[in-house]
Amino acid sequence: MKAYLGLGTNIGNKRRNLITAGALLAEQCGDVLSVSSFYETQPWGFHSENQFLNAALLLETGMSPEELLHETQRIEREMGRTEKSNGVYQDRVIDIDLLLYEDWVMQTEELTLPHPLMHQREFVLLPLAEIAPWVKHPVLGKTIEELRVANYESNL
Repeated sequence: MKAYLGLGTNIGNKRRNLITAGALLAEQCGDVLSVSSFYETQPWGFHSENQFLNAALLLETGMSPEELLHETQRIEREMGRTEKSNGVYQDRVIDIDLLLYEDWVMQTEELTLPHPLMHQREFVLLPLAEIAPWVKHPVLGKTIEELRVANYESNL
């Protein structure tokens, strides 16, 4: 199964954080098939002096979405993340978000697929469009590139 993940970091050695997260995902979750460029972005949803570095990654995995979520959260903790955001955003050494899992649509207490805010976030759409411009959002029915352009135009 193919899963698209969003990676972000804004403290510590940001390039190393993204590279380490990618390596741990490859080691523990499946085969990394593609990684976007790294994009420097402003914090979203909170104020911080620290810019973010974001990327998107395509992973081929045998894990279920829930198993993958639990493993990404374990990797975040292993890398030094102390708590996941629950509506209050803060600086973080690493954030790994499950954006898309094939064309699955699901909502449980701990996981919503596709990621419910991905189409509103340039820091997600820009790197994701680099590695998966033709992939269709399973709810909105638009490609990632179409969503990226629409998001960009709405922020002009």
